[in-house]
Amino acid sequence: MDDTGVFRDLLVDTLGNEGPYESFVETPDGLKAYVRTQQYDPDWLAAAVQAFPVPVRYKAAEMEDRNWNEEWERQHQAVLVGYDGGSVWVRAPFHPHRSDVDYELIIEPKMSFGTAHHPTTAMMLAYVAELPVAGRRVLDMGCGTAVLGILAKLRGAAYVEGVDVDEWAYRNALENAAANGVELALRLGDATSLTGSFDLVIANINRNILQADMARYVSVMPPGATLLLSGFYEADEGALIARANELGLTFKDKKCREGWSALRLEKTDH
Repeated sequence: MDDTGVFRDLLVDTLGNEGPYESFVETPDGLKAYVRTQQYDPDWLAAAVQAFPVPVRYKAAEMEDRNWNEEWERQHQAVLVGYDGGSVWVRAPFHPHRSDVDYELIIEPKMSFGTAHHPTTAMMLAYVAELPVAGRRVLDMGCGTAVLGILAKLRGAAYVEGVDVDEWAYRNALENAAANGVELALRLGDATSLTGSFDLVIANINRNILQADMARYVSVMPPGATLLLSGFYEADEGALIARANELGLTFKDKKCREGWSALRLEKTDH
């Protein structure tokens, strides 16, 4: 797997946290970033792009005046995620309620990542819906919108901690937890800040970060705990499973969708 996803996330972090950009949409050709006309600063953008660790090509254009809330609502679709035994309906506040699903999650689409549209998020939602979660302590690492942690809490998890390095994601996660009526322990941080003990650790990030931080995840997992990993291609499974084995984890099973993979691993009892 190349580092495209890593640099994309870094670019979003730069434009959203260091700059005035308010929303982002991933496209087959790259990334669309939106900013209010009065806040657009071409000199700041040029400097930010020049300082970026890899070359970035971009163009700027002023969008025609229209009702962008209405436009966004028209384009953003709710997602039905099927799993073994049921379904999860992930919708924005402006989408209709459904009573024919097992779980319904309300996720404010302030960013396009973590809304279940990506195969990795959908596979991880399926895992969280299928596995025994009630009464367990859950860590949602790189929580993004907190969609996975919210589902775990709705399924009866005793405690859910969500951690993300991105302040934008952190604020969005707080809003989404409130919208779903669940209490999550959300905070800014990375894997070096982990403490405590978790029966289920969820990490939907990317291969490089997963390999670098897996030992940290294992350090807060008691024997018998489960680790769910996604954010990488099927071709990268071998390297991640090998690293997991080095750390005392056993591969249990996997899910695959559109070339992406999700792994379920378990910490051995010794």
